[in-house]
Amino acid sequence: MTPEEFEASLAAATPPALEPPLLALWRDARGEWNLAHECVGARDDALSMWTHAYLHREEGDLGNARYWYARAGRAPAQGPLAEEFAEILCALLRA
Repeated sequence: MTPEEFEASLAAATPPALEPPLLALWRDARGEWNLAHECVGARDDALSMWTHAYLHREEGDLGNARYWYARAGRAPAQGPLAEEFAEILCALLRA
């Protein structure tokens, strides 16, 4: 899947078959934060934990976000949310 195909899939009524962290981004892009969080809340791989951190940063819960960034082995993001979303999306599409 390319970023363009991911973007186009957002118009579908149901998500395509995606791995949990990518499904979390799909849900988040559609404004479904709670469903996005459920996708990665119990996962312990680095990409899921990074996605989890991003979601808490987006939510404004920076303490929780810092915890998940640390678990993912990443420094907390400082730039715009849209840039981090794109960075995570690219990492997930390469994985």
